[in-house]
Amino acid sequence: MRPGSSSERAVILAPTGRDATVAAALIQEAGFYANIAGDLTAMIHEIEAGAGLAVIADEAIKTADLRSLVKWLNEQPSWSDFPIVLLTHQGGGPERNPDAARLGQALGNVTFIERPFHPTTLVSIVGSAVRGRRRQYQTRAILEDLTESEGLLQTALNAGRLGALELHLPEFELEASDPCKTFYGRKPGDPFSYSDLLAAVHPDDRARRQEALDRSIRSGKDYSFEYRNIWPDGSVHWVDVRARAVRRPDGSIKSLVGVSSDITARKTSEIERENLLAQLAAERTALAELTATLEQRVGERTAELMKEVAAREKAQEQLRQAQKMETIGQLTGGVAHDFNNLLMAVMGNLDLLRKRVPDDPRLHRLIDGALQGAERGASLTQRLLAFARQQDLKALPVNLGALINGMIDLFERSLGPRIALRLDIPENLPPARVDANQLELAILNLAINSRDAMPDGGSIDIKVAEHRSSGDATLQSGNYLKVSVIDTGKGMTPDILKKAIEPFFSSKPLGKGTGLGLSMVHGLAVQLGGALQLASTVGKGTTATLILPVATAAPEAESPAHVTAKVNRSAVILFVDDDPLIAMSTMEMLEDLGHRVIGANSGMHALDILRSEQPIDLMMTDHVMPGMTGIELAAARREVRPSLPILLATGYADLPEGAQLDLPRLAKPYHQDQLRDRLDQLLG
Repeated sequence: MRPGSSSERAVILAPTGRDATVAAALIQEAGFYANIAGDLTAMIHEIEAGAGLAVIADEAIKTADLRSLVKWLNEQPSWSDFPIVLLTHQGGGPERNPDAARLGQALGNVTFIERPFHPTTLVSIVGSAVRGRRRQYQTRAILEDLTESEGLLQTALNAGRLGALELHLPEFELEASDPCKTFYGRKPGDPFSYSDLLAAVHPDDRARRQEALDRSIRSGKDYSFEYRNIWPDGSVHWVDVRARAVRRPDGSIKSLVGVSSDITARKTSEIERENLLAQLAAERTALAELTATLEQRVGERTAELMKEVAAREKAQEQLRQAQKMETIGQLTGGVAHDFNNLLMAVMGNLDLLRKRVPDDPRLHRLIDGALQGAERGASLTQRLLAFARQQDLKALPVNLGALINGMIDLFERSLGPRIALRLDIPENLPPARVDANQLELAILNLAINSRDAMPDGGSIDIKVAEHRSSGDATLQSGNYLKVSVIDTGKGMTPDILKKAIEPFFSSKPLGKGTGLGLSMVHGLAVQLGGALQLASTVGKGTTATLILPVATAAPEAESPAHVTAKVNRSAVILFVDDDPLIAMSTMEMLEDLGHRVIGANSGMHALDILRSEQPIDLMMTDHVMPGMTGIELAAARREVRPSLPILLATGYADLPEGAQLDLPRLAKPYHQDQLRDRLDQLLG
């Protein structure tokens, strides 16, 4: 069932007073659906029929038999976490009321609202719950599609006695299923990299195989090749590999995905048959004997292929990893958008509050502390986007020597007096094509990781060198620069080293790290067209090497900072956002800056205003909105007011290609002074 009025409605249980009527009216006025249930049994029936959340007054269930409701909640499928809003009396929150705490533990995903509540609070919480429920439905659909696709793929692979593989480009990272590994003499679960595959190819077949692969990568045509490979035990076997190119949105080849099969029996039979037929021509008199020998040998070979098929059919792991990471990337983008919206509301209101509170140092310290916490949340969101390779990069020619030398003060403050820092940066290095700000964060992250690996002190060497890649498994052929961060710390075991760049994996104690540091650096390097390489020995230290592409142009000379003149006039601004919490705080900030604001809660609503005679100086819009996105709204406004300036405010970096490049953008979350400066640039 797709999300709709039935599956997103709020089911309200508040049998006493006017709470149910008031809550239903507020929810419906905000654009959501609401039903009122007369008792607990009716509410459970409504929930089982499909709902987005339940709004329950605590007195309605405080003494009721909740076993049916708890049973339904406990039996939810893995994708579902049904949200419940519990209305308590003032002072009845879980911190002070054991009954409320007990209900929260029994019901699971519970949000408490103390009565009397503010309408905005209820609407905001209901809106967040409905959006969360929508994401659960989306996750369900994704899981259903994945399960069906995996089943069909598994059936097809088993029926064809095939192994699956994927070769990621340009890093040449190989993913091979267990059946595929057995075709190269490996056991299920054994590591098998692209370098291992290259080493296994028979020397007489390597050149022709490489030519076929290069031709497919260059032209995008299907790859199909039969060749011999040498197993670890020295025996020679034949494989048939066929693959097709998978392209990125920009048209470049992302990977080659295909299947492999063991054709040793067929090839052996063909070779032996050819030899035997040649012998038959020379020894016609021994035809009968030779025919019997051929049939016997073919039969023996056939029996031996059949044994390998029986072993392959026991393997169950297929192409799960690529699909899982793709799903995680999609979910991460959605989480980043919602999280940035929440931070936007927090930071915007705190900015306004700081300007209005009395001149009390204690109050200002509290507000500053809250703002610092919001900034840390924004930093975490950027790490999530970096892991998902969706951060907005500005790759330009950069002098690495100047960049690293400019970080010396930052290194000294971050590393402390017990760490000796040494730089080895040659002169006249070519520029690198990187995002300077993100690269500084990545190098600092690596240096801090090295510092944490040396609690008793030690030394860190940062070296820069030129690097040439030719046929490398992880890089395209070309010129690169290597930035190596080398420490004398405790090092990593092989098991930890294998997992080091996995998201949320950390060898630090609980609370000492997010587990996103190295995955963020890895994501940045790959997004720039390079790679991150790690080498470590226990007790001797770790070397982290960033490989970055060389730029084709020289770095731009630094120009004096441009100071934007403040615009003192009041402008008429059309503000578009579907989130009432964001709309309220942002419109307050705009009005506080002296502008007159017209609000619209959707793209269609904004178009109606643009078609009117209302004077408008600028339109500011969110991107991710139901019905019509900010990019689509910007395109539609060209037919109505083609010269109207537009500011796109969004917390999501994964925008569609093309039109957004012409639009000024303001990344969520932002402070009021950042909003003022951006508006001054556009209105000036």
